[in-house]
Amino acid sequence: MIRALRMLAVPAIAVAMILVLLWAGQRSLLYLPLGSVLPPAEAGVPEAEPFSVVTPDGLSLGAWFLPAPSHSARATVIVFNGNAGNRSYRAPLARALADAGFHVCLSDYRGYGGNPGSPSEIGLLMDARAIHAAVAARPDVDARRIILLGESLGTGVAVAIAGEAKPMAVVLRSPFTSVADVAAHHYWFLPVRRLLWDRYDSMSRVGALTCPVAVVAGDRDRVVPFALSRRLFDAIPGPKTFVTVPGADHNDFVLNAGRPVVEAVTWAADSALAPR
Repeated sequence: MIRALRMLAVPAIAVAMILVLLWAGQRSLLYLPLGSVLPPAEAGVPEAEPFSVVTPDGLSLGAWFLPAPSHSARATVIVFNGNAGNRSYRAPLARALADAGFHVCLSDYRGYGGNPGSPSEIGLLMDARAIHAAVAARPDVDARRIILLGESLGTGVAVAIAGEAKPMAVVLRSPFTSVADVAAHHYWFLPVRRLLWDRYDSMSRVGALTCPVAVVAGDRDRVVPFALSRRLFDAIPGPKTFVTVPGADHNDFVLNAGRPVVEAVTWAADSALAPR
């Protein structure tokens, strides 16, 4: 009996150690600030204007502002990045949106792109508020015509900020109901819902959106399940459209900077400007 209990204790201790390591290191798994920021010209947006944004807690965040070629934009798109890379990774998206007639702001959260600080949900939302305020205050931006574009993790940021900032429209690429739901899908064998610090619970916030919302999702997404994107879309109360990209996985170019994303932004702008 004692021997059997000892044999059971070994795997139990191993599982407990794994849970402790996951709990302690969860933010290093969620936030992946990879790579150095390329200069705008090397990234493919030589006309982008570098600027900085100061957060309420005193951090200076790097950002770029890419004007529409005509300098008379249909709207300004603020991009809230996913959990990996930095703003120079989003240069192809900014280029495509600018060519479609939009001003574009790319930026990096705290801890990303050489910025000081460490990422967390509270921190990223603080950064997003500061970035939105800085863009809205620019003389070349019509504050009434701002579109928030969130990708993956950034959809949780965009939904949270949209409820406060009341933007012209919102575009969500590969959104989820909550990070807890995504984690539970991938780590179904662990009690991840009880372990998470940062939850980005978009499902509890999306009901406050009254502006047009476009959702873009790949039906072969192996990171954010397509079903979670669809469930969040179903909970959106206002004008909305759902764009399915057949065969697309989470990091495919077509979802990152392809025509479906640009067309979703265009739909959002047109819907917001249409007479009601």
